[in-house]
Amino acid sequence: MLQGFAIIVGLGLIGVTLVDGFCTVVLPRRVRRAFRLTGAFYRFTWSLFAAAGRRIGNGARREEYLSVYGPLSFLTLLVCWALFLIAGFGLLQWAAAPSMRLEELASAIYTSASALFMLTADVHQNTFSRWLVTIEAGVGFGFLGLVVGYLPVLYQSYSSREVRISLLDARAGSPPSAGELVLRQSKNPDKVEKQLADWEEWMAELLEEHLSYPMLAYFRSQHQNQSWLAALTAMLDATVLVALGSDGDLKRQAQLTFAIGRHALVDLATVFRAKPQVPPEDRLPSSHLGELCTALGDAKSCLQVDRVSPEKLAALRGMYEPYAYSLSVHFLFALPEWRPKSSRDDNWLATSEEHNNAKFAVSDPFRD
Repeated sequence: MLQGFAIIVGLGLIGVTLVDGFCTVVLPRRVRRAFRLTGAFYRFTWSLFAAAGRRIGNGARREEYLSVYGPLSFLTLLVCWALFLIAGFGLLQWAAAPSMRLEELASAIYTSASALFMLTADVHQNTFSRWLVTIEAGVGFGFLGLVVGYLPVLYQSYSSREVRISLLDARAGSPPSAGELVLRQSKNPDKVEKQLADWEEWMAELLEEHLSYPMLAYFRSQHQNQSWLAALTAMLDATVLVALGSDGDLKRQAQLTFAIGRHALVDLATVFRAKPQVPPEDRLPSSHLGELCTALGDAKSCLQVDRVSPEKLAALRGMYEPYAYSLSVHFLFALPEWRPKSSRDDNWLATSEEHNNAKFAVSDPFRD
């Protein structure tokens, strides 16, 4: 009876761990997927980590603390996988023992750990035990090789994501805003169209990378006033303005960029179980919209601001803002303003002292 229970539990632990590792590292992720160990791990650990982060008053220290979670959580996940494998094979080794006494369990666990890390295991009770050691050594070799091959891919995806966010600094401010982006870039319609096409590709890459490697979403940007969510939302804001205030090829490109951007927000909200929520405060009151349209007209923008209808704008915003806000609450990322209420220097203009004492951190709205 006890032997059968140990075998079932051991095989279950090994099976769950191998399937979870395969789905996390190798198998391209689907938007909806059945329960997995990795998902439960990230939901539990992030809730604890974020709760502690909200209690840190200083924005720079809070962002430094939260930035540790992404890499640390992945390393912790690897440790959890290893422990599950050791426990699973250890139970099988214990089941192979002639008497299955409780004091023999520690020896079985030691044998399992030695085999997984390809050390010399000195406990070989019988032929079945020796075969278990051989199998576990092979699994350990493949497991470590998979991890080593996975890390460069993860950091390459992170680097690719952050390059575009850094380029947005001089184009849309820090943190980015649709108003600044359109004011700085909208005099030449061809250049605006090219910008939107480039960001369409970035949004598609962001969706693919964050679906395949959801832990990448927890890796925060290198500047405390930037985030991938702020960049994505600011670009969606800009595409809405351009789509309503233009025609022809520029309008079509804005619509295409909007489509993939909304697709990314909805799918990511589904993956992270972030139910859409209407933002408690209107990000673009009618008075601010009027000021923005006036500024665009004064700047001789290529957009026809008289075509920007508040009703149509509100309808388009309602298609993505609830998902953006739910993700902002989950990740402690502030959504960008349509146009900054106060002047903030771009990151490239800041001094080293100003970088250390930045006026704004993306997690500020969520502190206790």
